[in-house]
Amino acid sequence: MKDYLIYLVEDEQNLGDIIQAYMEKEGWQVRYFKDGKEAHDLIDQPPHLWVLDIMLPGMDGYQLLKAIKAKGDTPVIFISARDKDLDRVLGLELGSDDYLSKPFLPEELVIRAKKLLKRVYPENDQAVERFEVNGYKIDPKGRTVYDGDNLIELTTKEMDLIILLTTNLGQALSREHIIEYVWGSDYFGSERAVDDVVRRVRKKLQRIHVETLYGYGYRVLSS
Repeated sequence: MKDYLIYLVEDEQNLGDIIQAYMEKEGWQVRYFKDGKEAHDLIDQPPHLWVLDIMLPGMDGYQLLKAIKAKGDTPVIFISARDKDLDRVLGLELGSDDYLSKPFLPEELVIRAKKLLKRVYPENDQAVERFEVNGYKIDPKGRTVYDGDNLIELTTKEMDLIILLTTNLGQALSREHIIEYVWGSDYFGSERAVDDVVRRVRKKLQRIHVETLYGYGYRVLSS
């Protein structure tokens, strides 16, 4: 397991201490913040993963999530004790990668964090090397897409989707397959989330034709 750096933002001292202890048992480095503004000051020094509470002093979790995703592709797990359905939807719309409703077992948070970190930062040395599709240079290992010398800004899920589709050129991928790869096998949201990410990818990578397979899923054809 890599020596991951986690930023934990949680204003409940007892819960924060427990989460920090469980994550440090995994060998991860954890920086613990009780204030959203304090955490925001370190956005330009990103960790491997953010774990954010929604209700925070100084700056709430929604504002912090927007700022994090405006800066780059760092994955985020949202946690909240409020209306779980509303917060889940808003969090996903703003770019969070997973969501946990309080109360939860710290072991579950660690398991979800492990899955997310493994997906975003693959440790397999045989990972697919850089390749080009319709003029876009795609680096699955480095998780970057360039159009010439210009870096295309993609969210975590947009990057996961384009890597999945372009490393399986010509292959029809079901929505269920896409959901399991991009969101994980424990995702319980709507399949519409797939369509939303596809829409955003089409807008950002206009020369890559993501074909809709009605009633099934999507594929990218080589040209």
